[in-house]
Amino acid sequence: MTREVTQVTHPDANCRPAASWRRVTAAFHAWRTRRQEHAPPTSDTGSPTPEPVPGANTLWRMRTTVQDEPGSLAALCGALAGLRVDILSLQTHPLAAGTVDEFLLRGPAGLSASEVTTAVESAGGTDTWIERADAHDLVDAPTRVLGLAARTALDAAELPLALRQLLGRCTIRSRPAPAGGSRAMEGVPVEGALDDTVMRLRGPEGGVITVERPYLPFTPTEFARARALVELDARLGPRLPHGRDVFTLSEGSDITVRRADTRDLEAARAMHERCSARTLKLRYHGPVGDADRYLNHLLSPRYGRTLAVQTASGRIVGLGHLLWDGDETEVALLVEDTWQRRGVGAELLSRLVAMAVEAGCSSVYAVTQASNTGMVAAMRGLGLPLDYQVEEGTLVITARLGETVVTGAEELGSASAP
Repeated sequence: MTREVTQVTHPDANCRPAASWRRVTAAFHAWRTRRQEHAPPTSDTGSPTPEPVPGANTLWRMRTTVQDEPGSLAALCGALAGLRVDILSLQTHPLAAGTVDEFLLRGPAGLSASEVTTAVESAGGTDTWIERADAHDLVDAPTRVLGLAARTALDAAELPLALRQLLGRCTIRSRPAPAGGSRAMEGVPVEGALDDTVMRLRGPEGGVITVERPYLPFTPTEFARARALVELDARLGPRLPHGRDVFTLSEGSDITVRRADTRDLEAARAMHERCSARTLKLRYHGPVGDADRYLNHLLSPRYGRTLAVQTASGRIVGLGHLLWDGDETEVALLVEDTWQRRGVGAELLSRLVAMAVEAGCSSVYAVTQASNTGMVAAMRGLGLPLDYQVEEGTLVITARLGETVVTGAEELGSASAP
């Protein structure tokens, strides 16, 4: 179940889980508030500089606002040269008054962020922001944008990830259109809205996509790029990458794993009918009727990716969900009773985690009940570092992802890692 604390990622009020689900998410909210909040990038606020490596260089991403007048950029370049800093790339973001210049810099390893910002501000830069960069930032902006557009064109589930890759560390939430068929979203014009560190865009199905980046205001250039990606997604309509993988269970049965979406809604509901009340309760923490209504949200590629396990006859017997939850990622499993304890859940979970690694996620979490030994065993079977939190019978298991995860998601049509 996706967390209710980020309410805009859930269906409208008529489709939300019942009170029993709300009790679970209330306990989860209490757990989440005690976690370390999503921190802004390291900047010139006194954060310690990593120990220098002899002979090494450091990459930095920096933004600063300058007056739009002759000589302002030259003054900045001179200040950086005085610190033996190379400018590897430069993008300009015009504003109504002034210009935001975005640099990719390479400097001596011992140089600190505060030294760079002090030199830039002495040369006329204002509102300077800086963070460490890596080799991925060496790709020029047009190439990166074209790559993100290609990923979005292949898979509708890529849109939130593409926006995050385009805009840096930010929180992205989707809110569906109101019930009753109305596509109008109050307060959000068709062309979207930009308000400093928050942008709101009309979603492909009439809802709203909200992007927040508290530590750095969006520029009109970034807003235009994000809107272009969303418009591309809307024009292409619902789509999934083709691909399926047949594998053999330990008992000898062959099953197929493939991507699924809302077109599989009826087959997923039929699986619900074959599941016991206990199985559905362990997965959804609420009545079956609420679970059925929630399926449309779970299967939508706008909120994540879904894998379906089906038999040779085409019957779906298992579902695995990878759900984008703001700046975090949830995994969830449901396996039909007669197919449990046969390795189906473990296979689904390993593939979902592989997809999360490809998407650049640093961790995934599962919300379940302490009595759900199958889910606990599947998470432990990943061989990854795990954190456990228990609140009023709700168990939250967080897996920290690393290089040890072997990905197989390419066979199911997922995009390349960012």
